[in-house]
Amino acid sequence: MSVPLPSLDQIRDAAARIAPHATLTPVMRSDALDAAVGAQLYFKCENLQRGGAFKFRGACNAVWSLTEEEAARGVVTHSSGNHGNALAMAAATRGIAAHVVVPDGAVRAKLEAIEQAGAILHRCAPTIAAREAKAAELQRATGAIMVHPYADTRVMAGQGTVVLELFQQCDGLDALVTPIGGGGLSAGCAIAAHGIRPAIAVYGAEPAGAADAAESLTRGARVDNFTPDTVCDGLRALIGESNLDALREHRVDVIAVSDEETIAAMKQLWHALKLVVEVSSATVFAAVLKQRERFAGKRVGLVLTGGNVDLDALPW
Repeated sequence: MSVPLPSLDQIRDAAARIAPHATLTPVMRSDALDAAVGAQLYFKCENLQRGGAFKFRGACNAVWSLTEEEAARGVVTHSSGNHGNALAMAAATRGIAAHVVVPDGAVRAKLEAIEQAGAILHRCAPTIAAREAKAAELQRATGAIMVHPYADTRVMAGQGTVVLELFQQCDGLDALVTPIGGGGLSAGCAIAAHGIRPAIAVYGAEPAGAADAAESLTRGARVDNFTPDTVCDGLRALIGESNLDALREHRVDVIAVSDEETIAAMKQLWHALKLVVEVSSATVFAAVLKQRERFAGKRVGLVLTGGNVDLDALPW
């Protein structure tokens, strides 16, 4: 599904729109992690965002962009967890209904959070096709407005607000690293980053078992038939068409990391930062560790995307 990419002005508008509802998340440092890479690392802690993930930004912008007539119909989406939780929370701030399609096998803690936020859960098979089909069925039945997890201009604009904050908190970054799943965050952040600092290098961290974005960029065409195999449950979505266009346009360099590398990085983050971050978040640090020579001596911003983990099923 191809949708218009947001402009820098739309990302700035989103920042103003979500300001009454979103958390200004901190940036954390660690001498030990700096030493491990040989660079200055600035971790943007979106695991401390409302709902425990950056997804609240995009969902909140989408919900508060609706007209009163649209809002009255409610919203619908499909999500493995974080976006569904974010949309449920955002809908609650406006007092409207939220329907969330969840695949079988999703992280239990994330499903519980979605329900606690007030959304109506709808189960489906654990495939992208099943998720999209069920969401379309609900949209027809309820009249709710679709808020896609990443192929939505409003969502991408909201996610891009991460960079606006990060640049205000950290001056003179040389590089930015975000995880890549469906591409909403990476697209929004690349647009914002290059809109403000055209020379900054932008990287994407992707699980080797779900490296469809890297494969799509190599082929020059979007991979649309892909079965992910990774513990990074938040990064199993196929890259969106528009999202891929943004990566190509902004020369985002994708670094694929194995699950083993990511889990090791996750342990280091927990130990050094004293923070709960989920495995998908750890891909950014795994990518920097894997290619230290690219980042040595540089000031690097890394987006820790979420902290929603099942403590009874940690990946180690």
